[in-house]
Amino acid sequence: MERRCFSDPWSAAAFEELLGSPLGIGLVAERGPAVGGYLVARAVAGEGEILNLAVAPEMRRRGLGSALLAAGVTALEVAGVREVFLEVREQNRAAQQLYLGRGFRPVGLRARYYRNPVEDAIVLRLALPRGA
Repeated sequence: MERRCFSDPWSAAAFEELLGSPLGIGLVAERGPAVGGYLVARAVAGEGEILNLAVAPEMRRRGLGSALLAAGVTALEVAGVREVFLEVREQNRAAQQLYLGRGFRPVGLRARYYRNPVEDAIVLRLALPRGA
């Protein structure tokens, strides 16, 4: 699914390293016998970062991304996080809508952050109630 969803996919080793760490969080959404999507994040020193959120193309626009995002934010909050960050491609309007609709706000821009194709990233932040 990673290769189907992203032009610059993570390697299996990158997933294994993150999910093998006590700081890593991984969530999987199943739809019947298939994986509909997943989210990976990490929590470090009161800050959380959503590193990857993917929904299978045929499962999009059904609320799965929103459910994964909500569950991921909850998992980060349980881990003691006070604020959550993520990067999103500047041209990915659908993802931006999802994040902004969940309370994330732009706080910065990373020039040429993405490699394939080269594109800027918008940095988004969500302050959690306990840390707001």
